[in-house]
Amino acid sequence: MFEVRATDKSTRARSGRLKTEHGLIETPAFMPVGTQGSVKAVSSRELGELNTQIVLGNTYHLFVRPGLDVIRHFGGLHSFMNWDGPILTDSGGYQIFSLAKLRKITEEGVHFQNHVNGTPAFISPEFAMEIQTALGSDIAMVLDECPPWPCDYDYAARSGELTTRWARRCKRAVEAGVSPANLKNAGGAATAKANPPLLFGIVQGATFPELRKQSALAAVEIGFDGYAIGGVSVGEPEEEMMCAVEASAPFLPDNKPRYAMGLGTPPQLLELIARGMDMFDCVLPTRLARNGTAFAATGTLNLKNAEFARDKNPIEQDCACPACQDYTRGYIRHLIKAEEILGLRLITLHNLHFYLELMRQARAAIENATFNEFRFNFIANYKGRELDLMPS
Repeated sequence: MFEVRATDKSTRARSGRLKTEHGLIETPAFMPVGTQGSVKAVSSRELGELNTQIVLGNTYHLFVRPGLDVIRHFGGLHSFMNWDGPILTDSGGYQIFSLAKLRKITEEGVHFQNHVNGTPAFISPEFAMEIQTALGSDIAMVLDECPPWPCDYDYAARSGELTTRWARRCKRAVEAGVSPANLKNAGGAATAKANPPLLFGIVQGATFPELRKQSALAAVEIGFDGYAIGGVSVGEPEEEMMCAVEASAPFLPDNKPRYAMGLGTPPQLLELIARGMDMFDCVLPTRLARNGTAFAATGTLNLKNAEFARDKNPIEQDCACPACQDYTRGYIRHLIKAEEILGLRLITLHNLHFYLELMRQARAAIENATFNEFRFNFIANYKGRELDLMPS
């Protein structure tokens, strides 16, 4: 299922290959975020042209809208969004805790009012698995509780223990196949896949190394197809985020993929690869594009700035993305200032290409035994300011 193909001798970086029902994923890999079945402003065909390997969808958002009855009617999320590559679906735990208008966490699951219309709903670990199976996920995530930052030790400990108990229930549900439970919430009869999704456990523990270790060891004891480090990029300083990863990753098995959830900036991705992480997702490429900000090897460029008004250069020289092949910085600035949709689409395509190409370059550097040099050179030349725009 997962094969490590090369390792870096001076760091924990590795390149690998993950087999899923809808194709192979070369790691390290970046997953564009398609929360509601769409990567913002980009079509599925364009994602394919950018050589996107896998996209991310979200259980909570798709359950709330359009609902599982609609997605089942279209034969699953792949058919619904016309994407034939792998899909990873986040369980929705973070969204429930951050977006739901009212919520109550119990041992059984989470009662909440959804953020769209306030309708009462309930998601248990078993139902989270049922939703993701109905979506046709290639990789499903266990339901977890994502503690806030900051939080005290006792809260983080209780939260981590609950996540572990929920993880056991998620695995049992997947091993047992789709159950008829909660069908009235699911919107119709369950439709099982020919093959169950790969199931990833999630490590929690907030900023406490001891709790991170406990959570990682508990997840490994349960046994999953891959492991994610959650509860990061929730407002904590970058140093604490890296410490959380460092406190988790060494206790995860080398023969399984490791996923850093919701991260990060380009330098952060390379630092996380150096710490042994394999898979990433982040909203920055699309979110910053909608603000007129483009990524480049030397950092981020705010194309709204007047300095680009007469600039005949592409966003970045020698970039193969559609925006850089056909348009100038000056023209794209005009589109953004005029609030033309094409402007944000072009920057989005460029930013996604930048992230995907960074992962390709990282894989090549690991395989050529030059990753540490590549990492240090990239970070030394990069002077981004996008951290100021990260959501809190």
